[in-house]
Amino acid sequence: MYESFFSLKEKPFTIAANPSFLFLSQRHQEALSYLTYGIKERVGFIQITGEVGTGKTTICRALLNQLDEKIKSAFIFNSDLSGTQLMETILDDFGIKAERRNRAALFSELNRFLIEQLSLDNNVVLIIDEAQNLSHKSLEQVRMLSNLEAENQKLLQIILVGQPELRERLKSPALRQLRQRISVRYHIQALKPEEVPLYIAHRLNLAGANGTGPIFDKDAIAEIVRYSGGIPRLINIVCDKALLLAYVLGSRTVDVETIKKSVIEIEGIVP
Repeated sequence: MYESFFSLKEKPFTIAANPSFLFLSQRHQEALSYLTYGIKERVGFIQITGEVGTGKTTICRALLNQLDEKIKSAFIFNSDLSGTQLMETILDDFGIKAERRNRAALFSELNRFLIEQLSLDNNVVLIIDEAQNLSHKSLEQVRMLSNLEAENQKLLQIILVGQPELRERLKSPALRQLRQRISVRYHIQALKPEEVPLYIAHRLNLAGANGTGPIFDKDAIAEIVRYSGGIPRLINIVCDKALLLAYVLGSRTVDVETIKKSVIEIEGIVP
């Protein structure tokens, strides 16, 4: 609605996990580096955690876009599955056709696929998003996947991505074997206050602003930092709402009052 008013090609602050809009803060760059290292070195298990809205899924999608043709990947975004359903989803995402759908047959087909990929000098990566939702039984089954290995290297690199609750889940004594197999861990934190204006400018430029789009003044930026705590998703939500309100008011500058009004609407506060 407001794109043409601000001379934008597209909406800059959508909440979809779009890797083309990824802002590589220091922490996001570190997370991407940890993921790349873990895959390259075939470490087996990698754990990436972060608060809701910090960009975990976006980082994973950016990682997938960077992988070369020698790396085969599967991305499981629905983790609310039983053990067998999880295995079926993994095989389907890898494009593996299994005639039988019992647990033993599914493991056998996956093992055959992994050995075939190793013979082709390919690496295989499995990403499980929202992994904090996996049951203990499903997490234990994920651990069993790491038993599919060659003499001197892991056949499957497994990336568990989740909210901080995932770290708490893995502290359970029942999951100690899985916890001990995780070689690389990284926790994505919110943007630093000084990174927020850079993040906003980054997304505006990618959307076509190039110096001619809307301007968020200094006080507006400070209010965005205060409200969002540096969480990218919250920044997107409040900036999108503020641009819409500025458009309605006919203003090409977003000031602190516009941000405050936007927060009131977002939070559903009755004046």
